[in-house]
Amino acid sequence: MTSPRPGFDPELSALLAGMPLVPRLDTEALAQIRPFSSTPVEPLLDGRAIDRREVTVPRPDGARVPLSILSPAGRATPAPCVYWIHGGGMVMGDRYSQIDIPLEWLDLLGAVVVSVDYRLAPEVGGTTLVDDCYAGLLWVAEHAAELGIDPARVVVAGASAGGGLAAGVTLMARDRGTPPIAAQVLIGPMLDHRNVTTSSRQYSGEPGVWTREMNDFGWRSVLGEATGTDVPVYVSPALADDLTGLPTTYIDAGSAEVFRDEDVTYATRIWAAGGQAELHVWAGGFHGFDALYPKAAISAAARRARTDWLTRTLAS
Repeated sequence: MTSPRPGFDPELSALLAGMPLVPRLDTEALAQIRPFSSTPVEPLLDGRAIDRREVTVPRPDGARVPLSILSPAGRATPAPCVYWIHGGGMVMGDRYSQIDIPLEWLDLLGAVVVSVDYRLAPEVGGTTLVDDCYAGLLWVAEHAAELGIDPARVVVAGASAGGGLAAGVTLMARDRGTPPIAAQVLIGPMLDHRNVTTSSRQYSGEPGVWTREMNDFGWRSVLGEATGTDVPVYVSPALADDLTGLPTTYIDAGSAEVFRDEDVTYATRIWAAGGQAELHVWAGGFHGFDALYPKAAISAAARRARTDWLTRTLAS
């Protein structure tokens, strides 16, 4: 029996009715979905005045982490940077997934967008994903001058799994003392491997955009059998005891999604630690609503609120 739960926004519900939903996520289904988990970037860049550069960052284990650097063409002064971490449950997607979101900030704010292609679970696990993201961020900080980036205005941002990894990278940068991060933008972030909140139970047991069962598969793919103190806080940021010293933070989620309660709790704990966070819970929003249907009224409002906050934050 399904628990009582908030319903979907009517416009989103009508749009979702035409979308085939995955009934389950397992190893077999993942192999079928992965090829379709990203949209080609070229149509998004067409008509934009953008300089594009592709680099790879070496890792100690011999792997190389790709970064796509997208800069406003002809900019003469140092620009803010959005370091983008894509979603996909930590098991799918690539550096072009949901990149239309930070490209709006390139258009409107003149930001340099750097998107990282971290390695995915289950092929790798533990801290590898967040370590890849952190290595890319360090490279960006070290090359800020040649990239035309203002090192005092670097924003770490991500959606879904990318939001969780963004939170982990920000904790890592705080603990290691480098690089400086001006702000973090966590969009429907995947923060807590325990998967035990009221909202996770509400969105369970039937097909959906991202269900409790899918969430469990994603976390098990990363963590294997690790539990309790074996789970690193940089991978599951909700475990972090200390949220002091974090940069100003933007968190949003839908009221009708698995991650709602863990995201609200994370914002609440930042406030309790004396930090600054802005939290939006969009009534009737399911997971990833504004990425899937950006022209819906609620999606446009969510994107506008994020951009307005980032505009104010970068100006200050």
